[in-house]
Amino acid sequence: MASGLFPTVGAAGATALRLSIAAIALLVLVRPRVRSWTRAEWTSVVLLGGALAGMNGAFYEAVSRIPLGAAVTLEFLGPLGLATVLSRRPRDLIWVGLALTGVAVLGVEGFEQPLTVAGVVWALVAAAFWAAYILAGARVAGTGVGMGGLAVASVVAGLLTLPVGLAAAGASLFSGPVLAMALGMAVLASVVPYSLELFALGQLPKKTFSVLLALEPAVAALTGAVLLGQGVGIGAVGAIGLVIVAAVGATLSAPTRAETVNEPTFAEVTPGVRSEATEPVATTLQGC
Repeated sequence: MASGLFPTVGAAGATALRLSIAAIALLVLVRPRVRSWTRAEWTSVVLLGGALAGMNGAFYEAVSRIPLGAAVTLEFLGPLGLATVLSRRPRDLIWVGLALTGVAVLGVEGFEQPLTVAGVVWALVAAAFWAAYILAGARVAGTGVGMGGLAVASVVAGLLTLPVGLAAAGASLFSGPVLAMALGMAVLASVVPYSLELFALGQLPKKTFSVLLALEPAVAALTGAVLLGQGVGIGAVGAIGLVIVAAVGATLSAPTRAETVNEPTFAEVTPGVRSEATEPVATTLQGC
């Protein structure tokens, strides 16, 4: 749905609309009680909003230039790179190496649409912001502000991206057809998935849920192929498979919380457990 907005308002405009509308929806649904928040809680929430804005903005810039499956696969390097830094177990580096191999294969032989340097760079920027988002989300979760933290962080993200969107798209941001499509994008790509994610977290074992999340690159590639006509080569299939195996392996081999001491740990920053890392602040507001 976001790709339908790119020709009219660009990636920056689509990011601004999605985050702004999602923020309004979350404020209405959650009604955060911000008057009781401390300065430390406000700082954590603002940092989360900045990471959210950067992650979504960079991701949309990436998918406007390269196939969706490639962008999601490259973005997974963020949590895996963070895992490399935080891990104290040598075996965890196996999964990171496997993911990097997948990305290398993706760059050599992947999608029918060639990868541009700008698109790859934006995807890697999104990966860095995803890592920052995980750290900021864990910090917000530790403050106890709950869903209110996500709602206000979304407002911060909207405020940060709206001026950029206005500069890029101008008054076209407020045309009827654009607003209608943006409303659908915000609801279908943010509010509804987030609600379903919370429901799934309450119904499924966390590791099962984590393994399902690790399938995102494959889902993104399939979506790009079916809905956007982005052809997927054999090399891309193999590359995505390596990244998925790395994410699933990291999830299943991760130590339990009882076995960990420092936060966040490798178990909490790998892509397959990103929602657990920031609970109760989930990550469905990632641009996809």
